[in-house]
Amino acid sequence: MAKSKVAYVCNECGAESARWQGQCGECKAWNTITEIRLGPSVATSKVVRTGYAGELSSKVQTLAEVSLAEIPRISSGYKELDRVLGGGIVPGSAMLIGGHPGAGKSTLLLQTMCLLADRMTVLYVTGEESLQQVAMRAHRLGLPNDKLRMLAETSVEQICHLALQEKPAVMVIDSIQVMHVADVSSSPGSVSQVRESAAHLTRFAKQHQVAIFMVGHVTKDGALAGPKVLEHCVDCSVLLEGDADSRYRTLRCQKNRFGAINELGVFAMTSQGMKEVSNPSAIFLNRGEAESAGSVVMVIWEGTRPLLVELQALVDYSQLANPRRLAVGAEHNRLAMLLAVMHRHGGIQMSDQDVFINVVGGVKVEETSADLALIAAMVSSFRDKPIPKDLIIFGEVGLSGEIRPVPSGQERLQEAAKHGFRQAIIPKANMPKHEIPGMKIMPVTSLQEAIELL
Repeated sequence: MAKSKVAYVCNECGAESARWQGQCGECKAWNTITEIRLGPSVATSKVVRTGYAGELSSKVQTLAEVSLAEIPRISSGYKELDRVLGGGIVPGSAMLIGGHPGAGKSTLLLQTMCLLADRMTVLYVTGEESLQQVAMRAHRLGLPNDKLRMLAETSVEQICHLALQEKPAVMVIDSIQVMHVADVSSSPGSVSQVRESAAHLTRFAKQHQVAIFMVGHVTKDGALAGPKVLEHCVDCSVLLEGDADSRYRTLRCQKNRFGAINELGVFAMTSQGMKEVSNPSAIFLNRGEAESAGSVVMVIWEGTRPLLVELQALVDYSQLANPRRLAVGAEHNRLAMLLAVMHRHGGIQMSDQDVFINVVGGVKVEETSADLALIAAMVSSFRDKPIPKDLIIFGEVGLSGEIRPVPSGQERLQEAAKHGFRQAIIPKANMPKHEIPGMKIMPVTSLQEAIELL
């Protein structure tokens, strides 16, 4: 028996090294190097024996000779899912959907496959649950179950062999962590098995134009479990996020070869399964009737659409030697920088105050357009003066106290006007070319000017 080859791969970045070491030489992460055993050559053992070896084109072409015919996309039946995927499902693509246990990954895919089964052949492969469990869930959700093809199997070779007979247009693998390849000696769920299984299925998707959804587990840090090459080999990587005590789930795209990244889809988990939320801004703007200090509404840009969220700040005198700085949904380092800018260029000192920041609804704000709204909320709480409920604020704050423009300012203002906002404090460079009916726009160029307006 031929001796199997051994490789040492980093779980964080996917880099290979000649031997095991405590720290990865590429990403500098500690204790991430894992030994994996490589099986025989894929071209001679796997593809030929299973009988689905596709003929790869070896012809050299110029860019001008490559066909630019657009590949028709398959609508999933859910506009929010299509938005995150870049407009629909691309035939021959491999997509990875991750999320915490109970987030709704299997429920969302089962609902989608039942809708697609009316239009095309669909194969749902379950490795973690029995067919009876999946059928019970479909019955509980009231889904049509007469056309969806089901398979309970964990062998990748057997799945591909049966898929050749069924010829599905879309296939679901639930989940990739329980799949195994015969030529790899390690147990299912190991780094080598997950890596080879994902590569095997991705190759099958490309050769036979089958769109494959792979369900992936996540670690306690929220990252996809398994080697980093799992995300590298797929075409689209999506995370389904949501707290256990929240009924809303956000579907966020992290990688997409067929569309824009950072797209956001919002779903609501109900007794009838996952329901689309067509107007997410209405969820995050569920404010009280009375005006309260420290609360302000800002417009962030998620993928290809604006989103209105409420930002809350609480500034209180600290009893500690080192005041606390806590940001939930916002970047902690950004908060520290804005406090320094506010002291230097705004004349407001909070060195003896505890500062707490919260983005309502569990949204994570990563763009810089929330800088001006963050400062406005802190000033409002510090001076105990409420901000008008019909006021919208956005803008980036520089280190010298200037207010910088943000992308898509016109679209942000139009979205705010749809939800009844009548005032706006924005960067001067974001002044719209055409007047927005019913909205008073106050442009600012410096932090001091914005604080005086407030």
